[in-house]
Amino acid sequence: MRIIAKQGPARKATNVTLGEGLLAEAKALDINISQAAEAGVARAVAERRAELWLAENRNALESSNAYVEAHGLPLARYRMF
Repeated sequence: MRIIAKQGPARKATNVTLGEGLLAEAKALDINISQAAEAGVARAVAERRAELWLAENRNALESSNAYVEAHGLPLARYRMF
């Protein structure tokens, strides 16, 4: 029976410059630098995507909010709370 290892997404090596003190402390705390860097970049990407989405949809959101302020929620009479 052959067992196939589960492979994650493809990886690409890159160079990252970190402050000496931060790198030393991370190593002393046994932090995996690659995993920590990837998590930080993933978080930054998610935050930036959210900012871009908000900017792209700002007019629609403002229009919807203005409608609700002027007319109330469209189905408010059916709310049970």
